[in-house]
Amino acid sequence: MHLSATDPPPRVLHLTQPVDGGVARVVTELARAQLTAGLRVTVACPRSALATELGALGAEVHAWSATRAPGPTLVREVRLLTRLIEDVRPDLVHAHSAKAGLAGRLAVRGRIPTVFQPHAWSFEAVGGAMAALALNWERRSARWAARVVCVSEAERLTGVRAGIHGRYTVIPNGIDPERFHPAAVGTVRAGLLPDLDPAAPLVVCVGRLCRQKGQDVLLRAWATVTEQVPGARLVLVGDGPDGGPLRARAPKSVLFAGAVADAAPWYQAADLVVLPSRWEGMALAPLEAMACGRPVVVTEVDGARESLPPSLAPHCLVPPRDPARLAAAVTELLRDPLLRESLGHQGRRHVLSTHDVRHTAEAVAEVYRDLLAHPVPSEYRESIHS
Repeated sequence: MHLSATDPPPRVLHLTQPVDGGVARVVTELARAQLTAGLRVTVACPRSALATELGALGAEVHAWSATRAPGPTLVREVRLLTRLIEDVRPDLVHAHSAKAGLAGRLAVRGRIPTVFQPHAWSFEAVGGAMAALALNWERRSARWAARVVCVSEAERLTGVRAGIHGRYTVIPNGIDPERFHPAAVGTVRAGLLPDLDPAAPLVVCVGRLCRQKGQDVLLRAWATVTEQVPGARLVLVGDGPDGGPLRARAPKSVLFAGAVADAAPWYQAADLVVLPSRWEGMALAPLEAMACGRPVVVTEVDGARESLPPSLAPHCLVPPRDPARLAAAVTELLRDPLLRESLGHQGRRHVLSTHDVRHTAEAVAEVYRDLLAHPVPSEYRESIHS
């Protein structure tokens, strides 16, 4: 990922509030690739394991204390970023997800080339008056992003149809094929779940335990699945605000693995990986599972159809918030090991050809090259004090 022969190399400032899950993995992989390419990489994020990992990679990390949702702390968070940007003096700012996109664009206000990457739109995460406020903010702040990077064409279309006018670039999410690869199911499973019957059908769901990821819908579907496939087990990998309620309602056939540093073994151990999200941009979990050669069932939200080869869609896509259809798809695949094997092979080939993280990093580098080669357009120029 070579940008130019400039001396010194450009400094990129990544802003992120989520410090776990898919956004954190995207930031980590971009930082890794950009550091390897010789860029000066700085990251502002809350103190966390993510901050430690980025520092170990060689990034300059600044603690940015920020809550996940907008609220009374926003003014303080923007001021912190403003001072940080004045100290770091980046050539380009890359803001990830809703909160950093909000605070970052308010702090920069177009005076530095700014890339905003929604990782799913903020107005999809809320309802009622909050959704209207979030949509209004996205429309108004679009002028402060020199480029909006969407992880799927569906995510871009959601923004366009919502009236968010900007310069869009679609860069699909990528995964590291050296980290996510097939392995012997029995061996991996014995290491993770030594007390589990090796013959038990195993479904795995990897994701933050929250409304977005839809584990509550999966639990509603699970009763039907276990009626049709006795002995089946479900493992929820991750943690989050819905952990308590989910544990309270889960039957004994559902296991909770908690947050893990490496989800790859859980994909490798699964017969089937399920992600019943209510909304996404393009989820990483199905890509990672397919790279491990595992079949998936996902809800048809933004990015889902684009992440699958066309031949998988009839078996692997279900409507969101529909426990009955989800249960039917999971049951069909658990009952048909030959079909699972075929879908797993097809999914892996597709991911390796179209979702390699190296392709993603190079596409982001091309966006950076374009923005750094041209002055900030006049419509984006605005003093931070105006």
